[in-house]
Amino acid sequence: MTPLFSTAFFPPIAYIATLSQYAEAYIEAKETFPKQTYRNRMEIMTAGGVRFLTVPVKRNNHSRTEEVTIDYRDRWNVIHLRTLTAAYSASPYFQYYCDDIESLLMQHYTGLIELNRKTLEWTLRKLGINCLLTDTTDYLPATGATTDFRHTFSPKIPYPTNRFPGYYQVFSDRHPFVPNLSILDLIFNLGPEARDYINKLKQSV
Repeated sequence: MTPLFSTAFFPPIAYIATLSQYAEAYIEAKETFPKQTYRNRMEIMTAGGVRFLTVPVKRNNHSRTEEVTIDYRDRWNVIHLRTLTAAYSASPYFQYYCDDIESLLMQHYTGLIELNRKTLEWTLRKLGINCLLTDTTDYLPATGATTDFRHTFSPKIPYPTNRFPGYYQVFSDRHPFVPNLSILDLIFNLGPEARDYINKLKQSV
C-alpha cells in the first residue's frame, strides 16, 4: 500500500522518520491548499526560542497545491538563509551543509511544490533514505486503500513528544530540548548520526 504525504518544506523529524519506512510514496499535489501547515513553513530553534520560517505564497481560496506559486518580493530566501546561519552556525555540522542549503534556497522556483521536492530529495540523499516520490495526478480521498499521512504532521496538532530521544541543540544552555523541529535541526546538530536517530525513532512513530 503506497502511502500518501502532504508536500512539506524541510519537514519535521517525525515526517521524515515515517517516510523512511517506505520504498515509495505519493506527494499530494491536487488538494485545495490549506493555510498554516508545514507545506510552506519549517520550525527551527533560534537564540530567542522556537521560530517558524515561512515561504510566502500566492494563492486563492481554491488553489490546488500544484498551482501555488512563491512570492519573492520580500526576498524570503535571503532572510531564511540569514536566519538559519544565525541559528545554526555554532552547530557541529552546519559548515558541512550550508553551501547546499544556500544553493537550494537561492534557486528561483515558480511553484512551492517544486521547492519542496528539491529540498525533500536533498534531505533523503543526505540521510541515505531511498524512497521514490511521485506527485499525485488525481485527488485521492481518504480510504482504506491508502495509508494517508496528509494531515498527520501539523503545527496545530502537537506530535507525542515523549517518543523523541534528546540530542544536543544549539542554545541548550538557555532553552530546554525541543523535539520534532525541522529535519534541518537534526542534520545540523547530528550530521551523519542523524540517520541513526531516524532509524531509532521510526520504530515509535
